[in-house]
Amino acid sequence: MKGFRKVLSVGLASFCLMAINGAFAETKKAAVATSHSQAPAKFQKNPPLLSGKVAETFNSGGYTYLLLENKVKKIWVAVPQMKATVGKEIALMPGAEMQNFTSKTLKRKFDSIIFSAGPATQQGMVNPAAAKGLMGNNGAKAPTAEKVKVAKTTGPNAYTVVEIYKNKETLNNKNVVVKGKVVKVSAGIMGKNWIHLQDGTGNAKDGSNELVVTSQDIPKVNDVVTASGTLYKDKNFGAGYKYTVIMEKASVKK
Repeated sequence: MKGFRKVLSVGLASFCLMAINGAFAETKKAAVATSHSQAPAKFQKNPPLLSGKVAETFNSGGYTYLLLENKVKKIWVAVPQMKATVGKEIALMPGAEMQNFTSKTLKRKFDSIIFSAGPATQQGMVNPAAAKGLMGNNGAKAPTAEKVKVAKTTGPNAYTVVEIYKNKETLNNKNVVVKGKVVKVSAGIMGKNWIHLQDGTGNAKDGSNELVVTSQDIPKVNDVVTASGTLYKDKNFGAGYKYTVIMEKASVKK
């Protein structure tokens, strides 16, 4: 259990999706949030794995929905699309619970559903194959179908996305403020939400057009928001999840 808690608090070697559309990063298509509506997510401190027998399962919109049944209760869980067999016991990574969640692709409302990164290993880690690309990194930017153009915010510590990259050495461990469009959201990963922002500056080829922000706030994809938090350079979470720059513990407001 101690090892599992350490995984959640420090950093996964290949990790967790909870992403819901608007709060769930996608694994096969562009930003998830466009195909679902959302409600505020609930997070538990040191949550247990989600385990039980698969009572029902189906795929939709790049995700696999599973109804897990155990001795205590039945719970709906959504994960990046995977193979699942009714009647088989399974253990999934914990995620964020969404109440009164409506899936537009399914045209179905769930009173409660948990978005998880996928299957867990014996060590409490997410299956690397299920986690690939969930948080996004310098080599896995969120695709955008249209050109983004957001005016730079004003006030102290205000920067554009490309300015963050250009000044990463001097801005390291300092508070910065950035205004941008939300192009991707992965919620409930390592106890926080991973928000991808673009403002139209920078270059997609070298990744300087997008800033990843971690926060307890959870905006929707396509929202234009202002993020304020501490910037870190060359952050490495393991398993190839490296960030030239990343804003952490941010406040994200429309």
